[in-house]
Amino acid sequence: MRNPGGLTLLSLGDSYTIGEGVDADRRWPAQLISTLQAENRSIDHADLLATTGWTTDELLEAAAHFAFRPPYDLVSLLIGVNNQYRGRSLDNYAAEFSSLLDLAVGQAGGQPERVITVSIPDWGVTRFAAEKGVDSAAVGAAIDRFNGCARDLTVERGAHWIDITGISRGVARSMLAEDGLHPSAEQYALWVELILPVARRLLASRDR
Repeated sequence: MRNPGGLTLLSLGDSYTIGEGVDADRRWPAQLISTLQAENRSIDHADLLATTGWTTDELLEAAAHFAFRPPYDLVSLLIGVNNQYRGRSLDNYAAEFSSLLDLAVGQAGGQPERVITVSIPDWGVTRFAAEKGVDSAAVGAAIDRFNGCARDLTVERGAHWIDITGISRGVARSMLAEDGLHPSAEQYALWVELILPVARRLLASRDR
């Protein structure tokens, strides 16, 4: 049974969800929530399970011990950059990302249409990468492979895919936190501009 009161939201991920380097109220899930609240949508509770550095298996392990409060009206999933960074295989990522999609759908009351997955931004174009002498083309190609895998699994499952990678490579490539690696609050705001229309549609269907 769906909560008859305010909206219930869950965000799953890593540093890009926890908002490494920005204030808690400026990470993208918080900006999404504040925008929805400004549109007179009540938020009953918003849970976040994310830590800087997590890979897919570490998120799965943490989820096994997390006190979820389902069903959620909207679940987001963004994970994989640390798999790529640590040199994990694409096959391993596919298997564990699929398990995380199962988890997300389950927390959304078994409704994949209430799940949003967000693409991995390209850290290879950041100031941090340049200072470290990273091969940005190689990183970008690897990120594309991981994103292609996540996109295909998302679409097959009937969930929604949001591609923010172009933002990270284009207009927002210089919008970074002080570490020169993670997005700034301003870049996250651009992500929210892409995520918000999908979130609105999904949450509007809840009201019917």
